[in-house]
Amino acid sequence: MTHTRTPVRTLGAALATALALVAGCSSAPPVRYHSLMPEATQQRAMSGGKAGIAATTSVVLEPIRLPAQVDRPQWLVRLPDGSLALLEQDRWASPLGDEMRQALLETLSARYGIAEARNAPGTTPLRVALDVRRFDSVPGQEALIEGSWTIVSGEGGKSSKRCEWSYREPAAPGLQPLAAAHRRAWAKLGDAIGAGLVQASRHETVGCVAPL
Repeated sequence: MTHTRTPVRTLGAALATALALVAGCSSAPPVRYHSLMPEATQQRAMSGGKAGIAATTSVVLEPIRLPAQVDRPQWLVRLPDGSLALLEQDRWASPLGDEMRQALLETLSARYGIAEARNAPGTTPLRVALDVRRFDSVPGQEALIEGSWTIVSGEGGKSSKRCEWSYREPAAPGLQPLAAAHRRAWAKLGDAIGAGLVQASRHETVGCVAPL
């Protein structure tokens, strides 16, 4: 019986290919992180376009209330059939409640000159309570947020204004466009709250509509 010998190079190439396939199967896809924070370039462009609030005014932002199922790093998205999916490989940079808080404070600071009270000692703070009832992410369709916000001012919190809000932003296919749609929606909410804080600081009637 004759024996055929496989060249060493061929065996080496086959082994390398097999190892590559095993490595490819065992390695998890990379995690992608998204944020509600406005881009720095946008903030620089916007900061000169709005009338600032008096430097003696600051804000106390109460803990944001939001649905428990979305208050996590992983994205919870709504599929075309109405079911929900938790995306392990696409996450917020921090738990969603923290993202909301930091993005809102950044908008108030950059666009309206409103500092968080703990960073502005000696100021007279206004209080803001924010209730997020819906935070829907529909890939390829839209980002939708709904809820209410309340501004409390005056001695002993005697004066308050509560506003209902709903913002819907279209999103192109892909999760990065969906994240951008959420940033646009959240920026509109920040504008509405910022304008209300300016009005409250001037003892004017607080409106509920975000400025253009």
